[in-house]
Order: sequence, then C-alpha cells, then structure tokens
Amino acid sequence: MAVSGKQYAILAGSGFKSFGSDSEGMSISTCFGDPSGPVRELRYDDHTVYLLARHGEDMLIPPHAINYRANLKALQQLETDCVIAMNTVGVIGSNVHPGEIAVPDQLVDYTWGRAHSIYEGLGELDHVDLTMPFAEHLRRELIEAARIAEINVHDGGVYAVTQGPRLETAAEVDRLERDGADYVGMTAMPEAALARELGMDYACLSLAVNYAAGRGVNSIHADIEASTMTAKIQAMKILRVFFGVMDE
Repeated sequence: MAVSGKQYAILAGSGFKSFGSDSEGMSISTCFGDPSGPVRELRYDDHTVYLLARHGEDMLIPPHAINYRANLKALQQLETDCVIAMNTVGVIGSNVHPGEIAVPDQLVDYTWGRAHSIYEGLGELDHVDLTMPFAEHLRRELIEAARIAEINVHDGGVYAVTQGPRLETAAEVDRLERDGADYVGMTAMPEAALARELGMDYACLSLAVNYAAGRGVNSIHADIEASTMTAKIQAMKILRVFFGVMDE
C-alpha cells in the first residue's frame, strides 16, 4: 500500500466534512491564487498525510467554482507524490449500488468554463498524455487495501464529470450511459489532468451515494441521506489499511 518515502495527500469531497484532524492547517498561496482552504495534516501511524477539503472548510464552494489549479499546485508545493481524491458519485449502471465504493479507471469530461491547465501560453507547454487518467499503481494499491479490509470495491468503470452544482436530468443520464459512463460526479476533472501536469499520481476513491437521475426508486437526496455514511465508513477503513494502521 502506501510506499515509505512518498508523500500522500487526500482531496476530501462533500461526503467528508471532517477527518478528525486537530491540525491548525497551513495557509498556502500559489501562482494560481489560494486553495479552497488550509492544508491540514493527518497522522496514520508512521505516515503524515496532507488533507485538503476541495469545497472549503464549510463545504460551501460549489464544484464549478473550485480553484482546482490552486488546490493541486498547493499540494505540489508541499512535495506531494500521490493524491487520493475522495468524491461522491451517482450510479448509472446496474452493477453498483449506493453505499458501495468504486475505484474508476477512466473518465469523460463534460465540464466547461473551468481552468483546465497550468499552461497559459506564457512559455512552457506540455501536452500531457491522459490516455489513462488515473495512476494504475495507486488504483491497484487502493483496491488491495480494500481487499485486506474485507470491503468489496468495484474495480474500474468510467467516471462522467458534469458541471454542477445542479444534478443531472434523466435524459442527460441516459446520454451519459450511451457514452459508456458508469458513475457521474462533478470533481474528477480538471483534477486528474492538473495532477498529471504537475507530476503527481492521482486516483479516485469514489463513494456511490445515490442512483443517478431516473435510475432509482427513491429521490436522489433520499438515497444520499441513506447511503453516504455507509460509504464513508468503508472508505475510511480502506484508508486506514492503505496507510498501514493496525486496529486493535
């Protein structure tokens, strides 16, 4: 799992208001402005892991208004090697259900108007290869941690990234399915591309918290209320194993 000598960071999403960190947090400025909030430190036995809440300390920054470049740049300035992105997703396909965990291996970007690159035509330029948007070794390590924790996770699948903050229409979800998507969320892009440009490995630990629009019996918000805590507890167990915490 976590490799000694590498620095890890967690980008926490809307399902994680608190990881229980008592760290005061570091205020970091970047050439792209300020990140969503202070970067805190978590202790997992021998590992110090950085924690950044992408939606801000009070979870008030909507997905389309996040300064993704500042968030990823702040983590790079702290010499982060690997970023584990925690995000909540809706389920499009029939093989995953709310309350479960997925580790996607592909994505399709439907967002617009976001700053998608660190390159602004001011000299340096690199057309990064995003054929495989998630670092495979990091995906495999998260899946192995889940196996050890005896938590069933879904290996692979396509994460469709929509603009938000509104949820999708049923017709839009039908289109996403025709495009091959298995999950729908709002934050994996431009995070994945920015991490690649900044030289950091990136993978998503996605919490399925609802059936996508038109796919469930209950309302989407009822699904979210019923399933988020179950998925969160499983994700936290995976992280503890990933970082080598041995429970009594």
